[in-house]
Amino acid sequence: MRPKAFFINGGAGRVICSIPALEKYAETHDDFIIVCEGGMNFFKGHPVLHKHAYDVWHKGLFEDQLKHRDMVTPEPYRNWHYYNHKCSLSQSFDIIINELDEPREVSKPNIKVLVPEGINALNTLENIKAETGKDKVVIVQPFGRGVQNTNGYIVDPGSRSFRLGDISKIITDLKKDYTVIIMSEFNFELTIDSGDVHAVPTVPDVRLWAAFIEQADHFLGCDSVGQHIAKAVGTKSTVVVGSTFPVNISYPNDPNFDIIDVGEGKRQYEPIRMTDEDYYNMMNDGCMDMSDAQIKQTIESCRKSLGKPVKSTVKKKKQEEKASSCCDKPINKGFGS
Repeated sequence: MRPKAFFINGGAGRVICSIPALEKYAETHDDFIIVCEGGMNFFKGHPVLHKHAYDVWHKGLFEDQLKHRDMVTPEPYRNWHYYNHKCSLSQSFDIIINELDEPREVSKPNIKVLVPEGINALNTLENIKAETGKDKVVIVQPFGRGVQNTNGYIVDPGSRSFRLGDISKIITDLKKDYTVIIMSEFNFELTIDSGDVHAVPTVPDVRLWAAFIEQADHFLGCDSVGQHIAKAVGTKSTVVVGSTFPVNISYPNDPNFDIIDVGEGKRQYEPIRMTDEDYYNMMNDGCMDMSDAQIKQTIESCRKSLGKPVKSTVKKKKQEEKASSCCDKPINKGFGS
């Protein structure tokens, strides 16, 4: 039997969800490789999978590694159990990669945040808390990959992202008492602004977002990569879903996850990577439109997890350091400042 090469493609969330299945495969196979079409970010530093993982542009990859192998491209969306809502994305990968007949329980994704990344995230968060004066941090990912930003009009044709008006109300409430950090590929203005500080750090590497989420007190997001990172690093989360099914794309049985299902009873399953029919987007239009009660429920979910607001002492400490420092003795701000 020839050894295998697994081609893992798609976005970072999908890549993370492949990790438990590949870890299981590695328990009984040593001679296999992973071709990281979706990027090698979350295989880096992995205690088991790092040595098996290759970037798609790796020199000599075909002649040295692929030519003698069977090539497998797992497509979890085309698995019967997945599109009949009987398993999660991670379980679907497991069925295909490990050739199972039925889904089984899988471990959480294992991603490794390196020490320098953690220090960088910690220093950045401390600087932001010094500006806001609020010690507890919630990271908010309002939009998925499918969102379109056209001259300030933000729309997700697949109805997986928050509506700007809804997430603005949620952020405006939370930032009264907590430091809110926006996880977004682009800047945007809130439709409602109470004047409190919120931040959008420039983070070019999704691995650094993993470090931020690990350091945060809570995560709020939609059907996108942030929730999978939160699952991997153990951060409590509130996840709002619309056109997609929680059993497929999130973690409804995890006590650290509170799922707000806005699309329940309204959505139709979209056969992603099987058809390009636009009917499903039409039928699911509005699945992420939140009622006032759902907005309130989301806010309460976050506040319950975050607990009583705490004022940050970082700003005071920084002021004291600045006052006591000599002109010829600069303050050591540490890595990543």
